[in-house]
Amino acid sequence: MKTVIIGGVAGGATAAARLRRLDESAEIVMIERGEHISFANCGLPYYIGGTIKKKSALTLETPESFNLRYNVDVRNLSEAVSIDPTGKTVTIHELKSGRIYQEGYDNLIISTGAQPIKPPIPGVDSDKVFTLRNIPDTYRIKEFIQTAAPKSCVVAGGGYIGVEMAENLANAGHEVTIVELADHLIAPLDSEMAAEVHLYLRKKGITVILNNGVRAIADNGSSLDVTLDNGKVLCDMIILSVGVRPDTELAKKAGIPCNERGAILVNERMETQIPDIYAVGDAVEVTDFVTGNKTMIPLAGPANKQGRIAADNICGYPSVYTGTQGSAILKIFEMTVASTGINERTACAAGIDYDKIYIYSPSHATYYPGATMMSVKVLFERKTGRILGAQIVGFEGVDKRCDLLAAVIRLKGTAYDLTKLELCYAPPFGSAKDPVNIAGFVIENILTGKVKNFHWQDIQALPEDGSVTLLDVRTPEEVALGAIDRFVNIPLDSLRQRISELDRSKPVYVHCHSGQRSYIACRILAGHGFKAYNLSGGYRLYRLMAKEERIPLPFCQACKNSISR
Repeated sequence: MKTVIIGGVAGGATAAARLRRLDESAEIVMIERGEHISFANCGLPYYIGGTIKKKSALTLETPESFNLRYNVDVRNLSEAVSIDPTGKTVTIHELKSGRIYQEGYDNLIISTGAQPIKPPIPGVDSDKVFTLRNIPDTYRIKEFIQTAAPKSCVVAGGGYIGVEMAENLANAGHEVTIVELADHLIAPLDSEMAAEVHLYLRKKGITVILNNGVRAIADNGSSLDVTLDNGKVLCDMIILSVGVRPDTELAKKAGIPCNERGAILVNERMETQIPDIYAVGDAVEVTDFVTGNKTMIPLAGPANKQGRIAADNICGYPSVYTGTQGSAILKIFEMTVASTGINERTACAAGIDYDKIYIYSPSHATYYPGATMMSVKVLFERKTGRILGAQIVGFEGVDKRCDLLAAVIRLKGTAYDLTKLELCYAPPFGSAKDPVNIAGFVIENILTGKVKNFHWQDIQALPEDGSVTLLDVRTPEEVALGAIDRFVNIPLDSLRQRISELDRSKPVYVHCHSGQRSYIACRILAGHGFKAYNLSGGYRLYRLMAKEERIPLPFCQACKNSISR
């Protein structure tokens, strides 16, 4: 059996290694047009910023070491230029010698990945404008920084790579501006969670420009004049990080079916619609694990799994890919941002009847020194309590909480499962009631009718005709630092004594700083015959969004607030 693999890195290299482990006698040929077959592409920004010092640290395997360990015929600096599915051959161009030849196969794996989008705008081809996909791109950026000594940089695009580049350029001493076309950075986050990131980045000295895109670049020799949709920015270099598209021209020319965005169509066995041709990694369309809809999610973890699954099936071991849930994490200076599952935009588009909760929890027991706070948002299915997605922004302990929630989502678990998790506890590491447990308790209270929530988007729509009571249960000292209009203040610890001041015939909408004290207030009110609603996320979240100047009404039927339920 002979398998030809086009492309290395996560998907292709994993497939090659798995094939060899399963079949010592297989003939395996890996074709890679670049010099490097397996490199740490997620580590590239950190080499540019100086955190990773040595070039060699980026190279996970060389062609020689890979061949020695796995007996794979590695042909780097060789480009596959065409595929003949009928004759089962690949035409290959040796980039150094210019030789063109054909290689036959029994099975073919396409792992060509994705390429950075380079928008067709004036000036985009300036030698001061860069994209980051591979090691040569990294070296070009690093060399430019070392030789031209740029003082200022614009990062066009605020996704994971864009924000990582902004951090590393700032750490290297550059003035950095992020320009993002959308209304918030890091697309998998919802806007209120991204607002935490915006605030932090600005505190770190990075300029964040939202709802704006780069429209033209003028190289005046010493610097770049960058024209935006609204305004201009002057800088010394630009990193384009506006997204990626599947690198699938080779597949398209061979007649391999792709979707409208160019991603190769595959089944759960990673087979294309052409016999004996498989495809893996960023080049393929995947199934969203939560919604069941087709999508594209370019991440290294799924690419590795898909390479392994393709190899299993080639070797006769039935294996299926069950979908991508988009688990991802990002370091921004000392901050950690993580997400898994779907966000509100995806839930709305899929027509899912969902709700959401926000909690603000410490990373470990607060009496042990060094605890930091985490903002946690969890989406759940309203009818079943099934966990649909989670987003966490904080400093310590974000990764393990998001990993826990990712595992529960993969197991199709519910909020009730979160309440039952028995997690490791000692004061330096967590609390007896972990934030993941707390999230489960909060959702369980909603599902069982113990409390009804309303959200920051709902506040503008609260009636002004006196038909409802708006109650702030924070302390007077807190209220003096800022309050929401129309909310009257009765501190929680005075509520029982002053409850006669409230009208039982009116619904009461309650808030505190984070939602915890107002939940207690709601239970007190319910015990005295009131119908009460708790502001999830509290004043803290509302104030954050007010600073972002984003207090819209609910934006779709699925998100309609508690007032209408």
